Amino acid sequence: MTRLFTPLTLRDVTVRNRLWVSPMCQYSAVDGVPQEWHHTHLAQFASGGAGMVVAEATAVSPEGRISPRDTGLWNDEQRDAWTPIVAAIRSRGAVAGIQLAHAGRKASTWWPFSGRRGSVLEDEGGWTTVAPSAIAFDGYAAPVALDLAAIDRVVADFAAAARRAVEAGFQVLELHGAHGYLLHQFLSPLSNLRDDRYGGSLENRARLLLRVLDAVADAAPGVPLIVRFSATDWADGGWNPDETATVARWAAERGADFFDISSGGLVAHQKLTTGPGYQVALAARVRREAGVPVNAVGMIDDAAHAERVLEAGDADAVMAGREWLRDPHYGLRAAAELGADIDYWPAQYLRARL
Repeated sequence: MTRLFTPLTLRDVTVRNRLWVSPMCQYSAVDGVPQEWHHTHLAQFASGGAGMVVAEATAVSPEGRISPRDTGLWNDEQRDAWTPIVAAIRSRGAVAGIQLAHAGRKASTWWPFSGRRGSVLEDEGGWTTVAPSAIAFDGYAAPVALDLAAIDRVVADFAAAARRAVEAGFQVLELHGAHGYLLHQFLSPLSNLRDDRYGGSLENRARLLLRVLDAVADAAPGVPLIVRFSATDWADGGWNPDETATVARWAAERGADFFDISSGGLVAHQKLTTGPGYQVALAARVRREAGVPVNAVGMIDDAAHAERVLEAGDADAVMAGREWLRDPHYGLRAAAELGADIDYWPAQYLRARL
């Protein structure tokens, strides 16, 4: 058996392989409610052999949406709409996860295929955004700095969304601490200029993330928790891999089970070069320095490459995004390419098994 098709267990949840689907925003919800598109989009990956399918960044509050068309979990209608989608994923043998998120200063923006860019104005359906400090992301509207009471509400919103996620049947929860969204904004000194207990030192900048982790763990006891980090801002003076490893270690001590290592997204002036596996070294570094299990992500688009990442000990699992969009049966194809003997080809597709 290849490493990629070896099961992995998180608490009481066993994932059938280590080739997972990254959360990918579809910008197709109505008032935060997922639609039929989400059902087909996510269920197909489970049929296609994914070990875990992580649903897109899902806002814990209306103002936490990246765009007006983001999914949410701030009310029961949204929870109930997620329930059959989760059932479809699980009935096909994959583990169902969801990424809980708050976009902070990067909220209230036009979705990618809207034909427009920048912030959505209030008279067009947008809203005032919030952040650790009143510093705008380049090209977006200026946010309002959160006061202490508002920070408490953010923590409560994550906890409430976690409860609804579990009620909908999700088996794994991921906290979005990456890509320049709210939890990442608190972590980075480029976006967090606070002088209270949420700013300044690393311990203070990590306080909100750790409070959210504690609250989610209390709201969803026993449920595996993943934290997604951008390991670096790719910008001078910004969040860096050493800080990521330190905070990952703190998060693990408080109950986080796994870490999803990406990078960037905080500032428009980031400087990075992409290419196949360009973030693998970051995942390997966090794994080594923090002593925690991680997945690697970022242009790992073929089975042999994914297998090499795991064999090298650089990660414990691999997440992919665009390759699953290109081929929703990437998992079945990867197993065939690696010669892995899996028993979860859909019976309806056996005639096509390689």
